[in-house]
Amino acid sequence: MDALGIEQMLSALRTTAAQASGKPAEAAPPAAGGADFGQILQGSIDKVNQTQMQANQMAEKLAAGDTSQNLHEVMIALQTASVSFQEMVQVRNKLVTAYQDVMNMQV
Repeated sequence: MDALGIEQMLSALRTTAAQASGKPAEAAPPAAGGADFGQILQGSIDKVNQTQMQANQMAEKLAAGDTSQNLHEVMIALQTASVSFQEMVQVRNKLVTAYQDVMNMQV
């Protein structure tokens, strides 16, 4: 995930929390690309999926005996895919926690 995407997600969460608590929302800076929260989240998920698929293809080629695949590059690709998936899970956990906090607010 890029920093701009994270900032946009945080801005959307703050706005939702402010609306749920009855406070006026702070003036948020306009989104640079005009993308909404769902598009940013979907793009991040697609990027993680693409990274995992590419790493799996490289590993399958190496296992099949393709000599053009370097073991070091395959291992790096697999670790990158693993770390990106773990990052996505942590972001999901934070979003679920934020959602639960908003839903538990008394109106």
